[in-house]
Amino acid sequence: MTPQERQAWVRRMGARRDWWDSRPEDIVEPAWEFVDAHVHLWEERDFPDPSGDVEPVRTSRYMLPELIADAGAGHRVTDFVYVECGSGYRTAGPSHLRASGEAEFALRQAEALSDGDAGTRIGAAVCHAGLADPGLDELLDAYDAVGGGLVSGIRQSGARLEDPSTRLLAGAARPGLYADPAFLRGLASLGERELTFDAFLFHFQLDELAEMSRQAPDTTIVVNHAGAPIGYTGAAGPGDAVFDAWARQIERIADLPNLVLKLGGLASIVTGYDAHLRERPPSSEEFLAERGAYFRHAIGLFGAARCMFESNFPVDGASIGYRTLWNAYKILAAEHGSEDRRALLGETARKTYRIAARNVHEGRGDNDAAA
Repeated sequence: MTPQERQAWVRRMGARRDWWDSRPEDIVEPAWEFVDAHVHLWEERDFPDPSGDVEPVRTSRYMLPELIADAGAGHRVTDFVYVECGSGYRTAGPSHLRASGEAEFALRQAEALSDGDAGTRIGAAVCHAGLADPGLDELLDAYDAVGGGLVSGIRQSGARLEDPSTRLLAGAARPGLYADPAFLRGLASLGERELTFDAFLFHFQLDELAEMSRQAPDTTIVVNHAGAPIGYTGAAGPGDAVFDAWARQIERIADLPNLVLKLGGLASIVTGYDAHLRERPPSSEEFLAERGAYFRHAIGLFGAARCMFESNFPVDGASIGYRTLWNAYKILAAEHGSEDRRALLGETARKTYRIAARNVHEGRGDNDAAA
């Protein structure tokens, strides 16, 4: 990916509504409610290019109005989980505490959303911390102090692509991060504080995830983006080299009880998925034909009680619309009984991130009627 291509596609994340609308779909099961377990919010800004290129990447603007416009177009989202992306950092004060500004940023968005009439809320936030940093405890204390109880987890990416040109907004983590003894001590301390850890890494790094989970058995580790399989050659399934490599890795980690899996991120450009280049976006059925094998295999291994759906918006918005993406997830959820549907669409996320349920109808009268 050239720097110019990277610039162009980051600018289009969450900003392709005319393209999405060129392939409209009716809402699947409009009465079903769900939790979107992974969204980002950011003002338009320069972002360090993870390829190491001198020129920064200029992002789109994706704030509450954009998120609500996407999520409110027919679906019933009860809660979002805000996930760190560098928004709101303080520009002064001790460097190891500047990330605490993102907790304040997330809380402001949550308060603004609760003051409106969107019928949804930000139910939890996952903020950044360097787990090997000597100032970790001080930063976690700061999250407690300024986050209004919203911060329920921490994320530090370990994702690394050795070829800098293939990186988009991530992929430049330092080698061996998740095996660093200081990192592992910090990971264990999250469990002591009843904080989760969101792990972002690629499928060929999942051996690192297995070992780190064994080193911190009392910390719940949320595997982002279904383990992020890298490489796309068309409709995936057994016999496809990337799918088979990913499946072997997922099978090795599925029996680790402190792991929970986020199902999403498979429309991201960094995975190699090519829908962003098409004249029209994929339909929900096309998306499942091309990516559904990953979701189904993961659910089969982990079980619905340890899986949750995520939009990964606005990142995945370069390749698929929010409305269509959640139609696909509902189609997948409908393949399961009502209890498992409730888990996939919300209960796993609520339990993992300690989101209090409110007015939850999905899976009761409306969902059971469709069983």
